Amino acid sequence: MTAPVTPSAIGPDEARARLHRCTVIDVRTPGEYASGHLPGALNLPLDHLGRALPALRDAAGRGDVLVVCASGNRSARAAGRLAGHGVAAVTLTGGTTAWAARGYELDRPAACATRATWSMERQVRLAAGTLVLLGLVLDLLVHPAFRLLSAGIAAGLVLSALTDTCGMAALLARLPHNRPRPADLDDVLAALRGR
Repeated sequence: MTAPVTPSAIGPDEARARLHRCTVIDVRTPGEYASGHLPGALNLPLDHLGRALPALRDAAGRGDVLVVCASGNRSARAAGRLAGHGVAAVTLTGGTTAWAARGYELDRPAACATRATWSMERQVRLAAGTLVLLGLVLDLLVHPAFRLLSAGIAAGLVLSALTDTCGMAALLARLPHNRPRPADLDDVLAALRGR
């Protein structure tokens, strides 16, 4: 087994200066990726990293691998997972949000190629808010036990904040609009091998 390496992080300015010599991997869902990504980034959702390890190891041998997401949290987890397999990767501090805040360009696929969806954070806020509201309405109209739904969502949000994980995001990522098609993954792996 390959010896683990230590992942590192860089800010948007340094990432922009190094972008031309990096293989950029965006670990967000396909819908989030379609809403705007770093120029030249390949979409490889976080839960598919294992399948791409050999190609990512080869890419790291040829140059820097920059891992990005919306805020830097998922990309930091991805860089940590890659480091555990001996693949050196750098994460973008603040993610595409920080990149865009600096005024740097984001690429967006052609409108007909991929449908843009809401960010995962926005999807979680909508789902959590809807479930809390539903629990309160059902509490008033049907039975007081439905307030447990609202309490459960509140407890889940607190746990999510304390552990910096999100079970609801993991579930929402499995919805069809957030899942890559197998052909898309094959194209990404082929592009990784070709760089």
